[in-house]
Amino acid sequence: MDKKAIVDSVPQRGFFGHPKGLFTLFFTEFWERFSYYGMRAILLYYMYYEVSKGGLGLSETTAASIMAIYGSLVYMSGIIGGWIADRLIGTAKTVFYGGVLIMIGHIVLALPLGASGLFASMAFIVIGTGLLKPNVSSIVGDLYTETDGRRDSGFSIFYMGINMGALIAPLIVGTIGQEYNFHLGFSIAAFGMLLGLIVFMATRKKNLGLAGSYVSNPLSKEEKRKVFTGLGIGALVIAVLVAAGLFTGWLTLGVFTMTISILGILIPTAYFIVMYRSPKTSEQEKSRLLAYIPLFIAAVMFWAIQEQGSIILAQYADKRIDLSLMGFELQSSWFQSLNPLFIVALAPVFAWLWVKLGSRQPSTPVKFSLGLFFAGLSFLIMIFPALNGSDAPVSPMWLVLSFFLVVLGELCLSPVGLSVTTKLAPSAFSAQTMSLWFLTNASAQAINAQIVTLYSVDTEILYFGIVGSVSILLGLVLLFLAPMIRRFMRGVN
Repeated sequence: MDKKAIVDSVPQRGFFGHPKGLFTLFFTEFWERFSYYGMRAILLYYMYYEVSKGGLGLSETTAASIMAIYGSLVYMSGIIGGWIADRLIGTAKTVFYGGVLIMIGHIVLALPLGASGLFASMAFIVIGTGLLKPNVSSIVGDLYTETDGRRDSGFSIFYMGINMGALIAPLIVGTIGQEYNFHLGFSIAAFGMLLGLIVFMATRKKNLGLAGSYVSNPLSKEEKRKVFTGLGIGALVIAVLVAAGLFTGWLTLGVFTMTISILGILIPTAYFIVMYRSPKTSEQEKSRLLAYIPLFIAAVMFWAIQEQGSIILAQYADKRIDLSLMGFELQSSWFQSLNPLFIVALAPVFAWLWVKLGSRQPSTPVKFSLGLFFAGLSFLIMIFPALNGSDAPVSPMWLVLSFFLVVLGELCLSPVGLSVTTKLAPSAFSAQTMSLWFLTNASAQAINAQIVTLYSVDTEILYFGIVGSVSILLGLVLLFLAPMIRRFMRGVN
């Protein structure tokens, strides 16, 4: 469908100077993120707390690995959502079906079904988020022309909506889950997703116009036959292998974790190759794909640090932080609100800054470099409280500072990454390229599944020091390569 016709069908004013469709997508994602981050704020504790405290009684190392793999699968499933949107039903319908599956997943987790309920809910939420997450962001790109100066600002506002949901979720779901009952907390997350679906369906027709209603690269009848036959055979083979692995005892959590970690590297590699070699990708689009590769690698490094906020730093908050503050008892889950709190406070500042600087703002590669510098610093500063020994209680201000630094990096990299992905995407792979962006997070967490097992109180200095230093070093390399990357971007800034 013609891009101009899509943009013309959307009311272009009505939400802080942006298209009215941004309102619909802002609040849909607000409630979806409320449900996801509310669940995630207490999930780690639910897994490793004793059964007598309402948990599952898993080891902390096992719980940390499961959290990383879960996060990886959530973002890895975006491949499925992008493909379904591009080839079958369009982005808007895919968003709706994803929301329904997410809600079901939270409802299952709200029931006292033990470990079986945990893994069943994960399956629903993994698939549902894969359908919803990349496609709602792709629809945001449909609201603007590529040359619209409001584009980066619009993505920053959308990103603020994501984080407003993530801000209040740990305070509400976390408090209810830790103070009263984990399953009651999970039920609040389910209700949040229901509200998101209501907002989407009630305002979609009026605000989105043609955005998200088209299938950009539909399958022909012959292609459908081949694809569905291949998928059926593939599903059968996987089912047989899983059944055999469980029966023989070969398929352990460690084997599954390592498999996902390897796939986190192989899948995006295959994705780049397929898109680059496709006859539907022009020479200019191939050049832009090459420029996207170092940005992809940088984003993986950034998310590897940022996502440990809900794993290693969440564990740190529960075990190492002095939770008594001026006679007031803190909940360890509340620290999960720090990241979105700082984003909500600073996102408007960054959105204003990019518009104010206009053509004088740093290029995308430079912004990514800044993101890596701040992420590295957020880990390096955690060395200092570790110098006092493992028995000394740690001031909560160290975690506050760490989250603040990583947020500065996130605002330099994440909304800009969303925006540049929509601009560098080959037209035949628009939604799938957005899925590729979310694979940066999937790959990071797949790698994290191996890294987080190395953390302990005794290895804190080495752990935070090495990971933080690698991030800063990669930022310097990207800064050096920035002029070459810009040439390959062919006019995209």
